[in-house]
Amino acid sequence: MTRSIWINLPVKDISKSKEFFTKIGFTLNTSYGVRDESASFLVGDDKLVIMLFEKSFYEGFAGVDLPDRLSGSEVLFSLDAANPAEVDEIAKNVVEAGGTIYGEPGYKDGWMYGCGFIDLDGQRWSVLYMDTEKMPLC
Repeated sequence: MTRSIWINLPVKDISKSKEFFTKIGFTLNTSYGVRDESASFLVGDDKLVIMLFEKSFYEGFAGVDLPDRLSGSEVLFSLDAANPAEVDEIAKNVVEAGGTIYGEPGYKDGWMYGCGFIDLDGQRWSVLYMDTEKMPLC
């Protein structure tokens, strides 16, 4: 049985990416990825592991050559927020850390509040608060 899932992402500059993800609230995980070409973060209450690897190191163990620039559309990572204020705070931190907002914070369908951002390497992320008491059942 699978015990956990780790998300592995290639990055161009591990130092800048470590700084970026730390600034937006991810917790540096010193149990794994303590190397010059990698970093590990724990995300959320369930402690999801996100591993960042310098591009050439990632290519070596993934068995693939990556393009210089990712399109960012291969996958969308979504983060759960506790409330709309947390969405706003993360969006502010993303901009201050050098990321780009592609979807400004706001409500959708009256029960979801979220935003979208792009990290330093072009990966797309969303931050979403869902008011489940207002969520339609059908």
